[in-house]
Amino acid sequence: MSRLSPTCAERTTPTTSYAVSSFDPHIVLIAPYSTSMASHPRWYHFLTKAINLPENSKKTVYQIATVDSHNKPHVRSHIHRAIIIPNACPAVPLLLTTTDVRTPKVTHMLSNPTVEVAWWLEGSQDQFRFSGRVVVIPHPSHPFHNMRNIPPGSALAKLAEHGEEGGQDGKYDWEKKRLEVFDTMSAHMKASWCRPTPGSEISSYDDAKSWPSTVKNVGEAETDEEKANLEEALKNFALVLIEPLDIDWVQLGVIPNRRTRFYRKEQEGSGDEWIETIEVP
Repeated sequence: MSRLSPTCAERTTPTTSYAVSSFDPHIVLIAPYSTSMASHPRWYHFLTKAINLPENSKKTVYQIATVDSHNKPHVRSHIHRAIIIPNACPAVPLLLTTTDVRTPKVTHMLSNPTVEVAWWLEGSQDQFRFSGRVVVIPHPSHPFHNMRNIPPGSALAKLAEHGEEGGQDGKYDWEKKRLEVFDTMSAHMKASWCRPTPGSEISSYDDAKSWPSTVKNVGEAETDEEKANLEEALKNFALVLIEPLDIDWVQLGVIPNRRTRFYRKEQEGSGDEWIETIEVP
């Protein structure tokens, strides 16, 4: 079975389509819905409902896989920070996470911007896998800042041109967003961007005792040391945005298990129409 999900153009166009009329992580219920709900894809409703279930509290870690220049795969855990919805393309929500720009994965993402995310929500026994394109937003002075490969017409390009839902329409202020996300981190987490380059060799675990343990928010540093640590942390802190092209949702908390796939009609990424199919788990 397959159906089409709403496109960006349908934001203001009356339509008869489908949406979640109520939610249980193990049951998919559909019904005709109002134009006001037509902007967001069905998978977004399923995902946001699942991550907000009490049993999935604090299940904010997912795995991101990249491929290096030798076609060798690499995977690591990331903390989910937010979902960003472009003003001009609400049918394609973006995943937001963060990283240290000095890590090898950033080079992987620049050379091959296709990544896959696996998000296991243990409480409800749901797995969401996202395949899509990635973009890294480092400090404005970093050489990688101008190496963003954002295809014209993509949701990422529309975000850059028109901003995010809930904000003003117009050119997106990447640096303002980067600083806002940085300030949401704990003081200890912010200090992790003051350490030596991740993966570099040290002589002893005791070396870590000399590293900064906390970093103040932007504008709150007072001493010269605090200001230097804040500057270093901001220099290394980067945003990572993922634009989904294909989503695989497996529900293992219900018997028989269920599997639903959502994929962009135009896989090159300029399309905003989703096709939904039911598949064998």
